[in-house]
Parts: sequence; structure tokens; C-alpha cells
Amino acid sequence: MPHELILKNARIVLENEVLAGSVLIRDGQIADISEGSMAAGKDMEGDFLTPGLIELHTDHLEGHYAPRPKVRWNPIAAVQAHDAQIAASGITTVFDALRVGLDAEAEVGVEDMRVLADAISDGMRNKRLRAEHFLHLRCEVSAPDCLEAFSRMEGYDRVRMASLMDHAPGQRQFIDLETYRAYYIRKLKVSEEAFRLYCERRMADSERNSAANRAAISQACRLRNIVLASHDDATAAHVEEAVEQGIRVAEFPTTLTAAAASKQAGLSVLMGAPNVVRGGSHSGNVSARELAENGCLDILSSDYIPFSLMQSAFFLSDVVDGITLPQAMQLVSKNSAEAVGLDDRGEIAVGKRADLVRVRVDDHVPVVKTVWRQGDRVI
Repeated sequence: MPHELILKNARIVLENEVLAGSVLIRDGQIADISEGSMAAGKDMEGDFLTPGLIELHTDHLEGHYAPRPKVRWNPIAAVQAHDAQIAASGITTVFDALRVGLDAEAEVGVEDMRVLADAISDGMRNKRLRAEHFLHLRCEVSAPDCLEAFSRMEGYDRVRMASLMDHAPGQRQFIDLETYRAYYIRKLKVSEEAFRLYCERRMADSERNSAANRAAISQACRLRNIVLASHDDATAAHVEEAVEQGIRVAEFPTTLTAAAASKQAGLSVLMGAPNVVRGGSHSGNVSARELAENGCLDILSSDYIPFSLMQSAFFLSDVVDGITLPQAMQLVSKNSAEAVGLDDRGEIAVGKRADLVRVRVDDHVPVVKTVWRQGDRVI
């Protein structure tokens, strides 16, 4: 007998409208969507029913595994703690970003990343996890060990995405050296002289390593059908380089110029959901709301705050004229799925996976009440 579940009396966030009605789930898929209330079924009491959210770039796991300097938590427990917060934020598919290439301030290296990748694979294999987890390799191309670290991550079949990034001073995220100085002196707690020497070394590493590492990793990803993302593009020249390297997702462009050029080139433009909620970038770069207002925003990522993904979707539809809730919800579900080739999820539609979230909104802040992944309740 098929396993069926009816969710009735919901405000269903569809692709182009919010429908008052019911959803029939059969064997993990959406079998029917109907207007009006049905006699049978679980009463949603007028709450919103959204697609399960899809997170393409979160750095959140590392903090569970290495919560203090020189502290390493049990990796399986760390992954489960991360997963619980992800799922409770309404995220049913997550690409966990693992560091590849050790920059100077990092305290975790590639062996730590392999430990976490093993724990994620174990969690999925043994059904420990609420969300479905894939791997996203964050490749610090300026780092001398970037290519070696990348090769150490081969063999993990859950790697579906890789991003090319250069966090050296004067590059991409921190073209303005004064902004970089203010950010890193506070973060590293070092003197002006130590910071000057640090910048000189990082810039030399970038000059020596970045171009070759970008070319090698982009070629390897194309051969393995791994979706490529650029990171912190700032200029039209950066975008041209991204297109030549086969980039499909432009992560966190730092200027409207770069975002518009990425959009025109057919790349999916991804920005941080915390940027939306806060009203601007913590690095002083372009606002995600400004990109939305100019039609240059396709995807949102929770980055470092998992709940910001659901919060930003409801928030964006409130603060940006012309963006409806269904349109905002696509930025955290359907568009994300399409960018990485997951065509079985990302929207509430017949035949799609029953990845669903019941949401109530109180004082403009969403409350995630229930989460289903493939029809099974996980929260």
C-alpha cells in the first residue's frame, strides 16, 4: 500500500502564487495540490507551506567541529549538531563548505576536512541526518597547498560543487586595503608591523599561486562534472575570467558591476542571506538588496547563520518593491536546485520531492514548525 499524507488548510507557496489549499504526499513525492480545504488530513491552521530550502554554501559546520582554538569535537557529533540546526531552519538540502587550501589564520587543514567529509558520508549512509548533505569545496587558490589539498578530497562522491576564492589583501573581497586592515587587525589581534608583513606574504602567495591553481582546479572540476563557482568577483574582467573557466555560479560578487556582468553572462548570482537581513555586507561591499532591486540576484545562501535563509525570503518580500513571497522563495529553493542540477526538488509541484516546511510568521520573523524530507517528518 502506498504511504500517503495530506497537509490541509495551508497557505502553499507555489512558483507564482500563494494558494490556500492542501497538498497530497504519496511515497515521498507530491502527488496533488488542490485549492480549498479537504475533510481529511493534518491541519496546517493557515500556516505557510514552503518548499524545503536548498543551501549551497554554508561555513557553519566548521564551528561545531573546531569550536575553540586547538579543540576538536567528535566529528560525527559535530555533523549531527550542524545538521539539526540546518534542518530546524527549514533547509532540507545542504552543500557543506569544506576548506581546501590553508590560509594563514586558519586552524583547520585538509586532514580535518577529510575527517568531516567521512563523517558526512557516514551520516548519510547510516541515515543519521535530517537534511540531505552534499560537499562544497572552498578552494583558497592563493594558498601554496591548495592543489595538494584538493587532490586529497578526490574520491568523495558527495562533492558536487567547488568555489574558487582568493582572500589575499587587494584581491576580490578586499580590494580596498583599508577595509581589509580594519577587518583583519581586529580578527588576528596583531600589531601594525605584524599585519604589514602578513599582507606582504599573502599578496606574494596570491601572485605566485592563484592563476595556476584556478586553471588546474577548474579543469579538474569540468572533467568530474563538479559545479564551479567564482567567489567575490569585483570587476568585469573577473567575470570574463570566470566564464572562460566554466563557472556557473557567481558567489558574493562585491560590486553591482560584477553582479550585472555575471547575470548578463548567464551565471547564477548568489549572495548572502545575512546581507539581506542586515541591510548590507559586513565587508562593506554591495548590498544584496541593491542587487535584488536591480534584477541581479538569483540565489541566497545562509553563509554563517542557517536561519537567515528562511528569514531573508520573508524579509525580502517585505522590503523590496516588486518582489513577491513566491519570487523570494525561489531564491532559496528552486533557483538553487537548478544551479546545481537537482531537478527533483526546489518547488511545491506535482512529481517533485515532498521536501516541505510549515512556517508561521510572528512579528515579521518566521517560525519553522515542521519539516518534511521526502515525505518523512524530520523536525
